[in-house]
Amino acid sequence: AAFFKILHAGYMDALRALNPSGVHYTYWDYQAGAWQRDNGLRIDHLLLSPEAGGRLVDVGIDRTPRGLEKPSDHTPIWCNLRD
Repeated sequence: AAFFKILHAGYMDALRALNPSGVHYTYWDYQAGAWQRDNGLRIDHLLLSPEAGGRLVDVGIDRTPRGLEKPSDHTPIWCNLRD
């Protein structure tokens, strides 16, 4: 409810703005082979103000670090904004 309250206040979910459908994960539990089975959750978000949202050029999730030896259970989400 708190997340949707922020969205209703005018902030935009950068990933969904450019990728309105599909499954996108930023977190995979270490247990039960979640990474290997691609059974994750999306718990990391980039919320942009209306001003920043209007400058959004690209956004993505970098899965590469999660596949390294001894990785974090999270992986980076990033965005590019035009000047």
